[in-house]
Amino acid sequence: MSKRHSFLFLLLAGSPAIYAQTSKDSTVRQLDLVVVTATKSPKKLSETGKVVTVISREEIDHSSGKDLSQILNEQTGVIVNGSTSNPGKDKTIFLRGASDKYTLILLDGVPLNDPSQTGGQYDIRLIPVAQVERVEILKGSQSTLYGSNAVAGVINIITRKAASEATTGHGTFSYGAYNTLKGSADFERKGKIFDYDLNYQYINTDGISEAKDTTGKAGFPKNGYTLQSFQSSFGVHPTDALTINPYFRYSENKGTFSSGPFAGGNDTYKGSLVNTGLTGNLKYRQGTVYANFGYDYTQRYYGGQYASTYQGRFYHGEAFVNHRLSPAWQLLAGVNFQSYSIVRPDTVNTIISPYASLFYKTGGLNVELGGRFNHDNKYGDNFTYSFNPSYLIHRKVKLFTNITSGFRPPSVNELFGPYGANPALKPERSYTEEGGAQLFLLDDRLTLTGDYFDRMIRNVIFYSTDPVTYQSLYINRDQQHDHGIEGEIRYSPVKGLTLKAAYTYIDGKVTQKLSGKDTTFNNLIRVPKNNFQLYAGYQLTKAFFINTSLQLTGKRQDQYFDPVTYVASNVTLASYALWNAYAEYRLCTDNFKLFVDIKNITNKKNYYEVYGYSVQGINLTVGLSVKL
Repeated sequence: MSKRHSFLFLLLAGSPAIYAQTSKDSTVRQLDLVVVTATKSPKKLSETGKVVTVISREEIDHSSGKDLSQILNEQTGVIVNGSTSNPGKDKTIFLRGASDKYTLILLDGVPLNDPSQTGGQYDIRLIPVAQVERVEILKGSQSTLYGSNAVAGVINIITRKAASEATTGHGTFSYGAYNTLKGSADFERKGKIFDYDLNYQYINTDGISEAKDTTGKAGFPKNGYTLQSFQSSFGVHPTDALTINPYFRYSENKGTFSSGPFAGGNDTYKGSLVNTGLTGNLKYRQGTVYANFGYDYTQRYYGGQYASTYQGRFYHGEAFVNHRLSPAWQLLAGVNFQSYSIVRPDTVNTIISPYASLFYKTGGLNVELGGRFNHDNKYGDNFTYSFNPSYLIHRKVKLFTNITSGFRPPSVNELFGPYGANPALKPERSYTEEGGAQLFLLDDRLTLTGDYFDRMIRNVIFYSTDPVTYQSLYINRDQQHDHGIEGEIRYSPVKGLTLKAAYTYIDGKVTQKLSGKDTTFNNLIRVPKNNFQLYAGYQLTKAFFINTSLQLTGKRQDQYFDPVTYVASNVTLASYALWNAYAEYRLCTDNFKLFVDIKNITNKKNYYEVYGYSVQGINLTVGLSVKL
């Protein structure tokens, strides 16, 4: 038996006798939190062994002054590279050490994809935090339920919905460092038959120079950034059993960017997103039928010496049913269709995928077993599976393990794009094992979570350049192996006080066959092996709340391409620590909120997120929120 299999076996065989007893009522509050992303339909956390992090609306409200990338960067196992760089700089999500092309982004359960990006990854700068109700982060391979790209996990961004039968309005205004102005307005109403929610957000900042000026005398220009977004979502309830939710969203960002690392510049860029579609569900006696459709049109323009425009279209359609076979057995089955194109002839890639998962629960045992068949019009067929048992002991200890396979098809850009396209590419395939435990102690005031994962990806798509002809081509060549541990402690010693400590360790390597020999090297580019997070939040009074956090990011590796010789070299990025704080005070029975957000209190600037690019120093934001 391998070490990995032995570890998973021990997790499931652990004795419950070592764990303290807690009250049933308080444990229910944690374990019976309902999430939708783990199984594509509402499910209590006590009934699934998947690793889910929920960022609640309350936490988002206590993060006024932060954007979505900074909120995600505070979560265990998540690194968003660029979150503390220039506000307009691209933001790259690393979930459990995997690059962003292996993380699927959902908006209200519907996938987002930008085929014009090299790996199809989505630009989260186009999602304003003012529209977000909560975020569910589902870790581990989820290709059986969610299809392509969900190799490292899924981030489901759930937008705000109308909650009051009276027409209500919300507004937020803030001003901060680098002449940063933010404003948002929201109007909503929930009716018996018709709901609506309308949201607008505006952000403008002078920013800082993206490129690092090591001399302090180069006079690089600042790279500003502007975002405007509009969201309209509606709910139609013709009967108690039927709900239909059409939506339309438009986001546009623009700004300037530097010429490269250590090189200032003022070239312009502009990006826009049209996201529209609908979701719906029909309840019947033994379950619910769900359906959704989504359409994304993205357009990105970059000026400068190599001016270029990128366009991408993504269609998604899905229908599935969640059916209760008996009190112990539940079936989820559906079919999914996706189409990707980069708005050029003969560049359409389609995938059709039927899938099913069977759920079983009895006593404290919960088991999920699923499979998915994928037919791609370019590379052919593949199959993915998942096996997810968990065991809840006296509602105090939850043990879980996951054995899953996943895949990422070659993107349209890799198949047909302007640089190095290769229509013969095969899909990347993954195999992941993970296991862990969660403990609920001291009347549910203390929660401890620990898990281990081991992920192997084969047929990794690599951009290769011939050293003689200098011709470049995407090829399937590498094998990537990553593993790590995550640990988190949450403790509420007194009412209103929350303490959190988290640690993540990730290691990885890539194996290449060069000149007939296997060559192995570290593959964690811009991802630290060690990452610590400390947090304390205290509701001092009903009106006054404060929190503070400290994040310690370990050493990382990056690659630097010399602008003259074009030779790549590895560089080590030093470790760093950032200290942040936040305070808010509510007036007039919660109708008004004053807030202050301070990031990088010690004004640390001598570190890199990306080699050759600047980071923000001390960053103060003050603002006002109004509820009408």
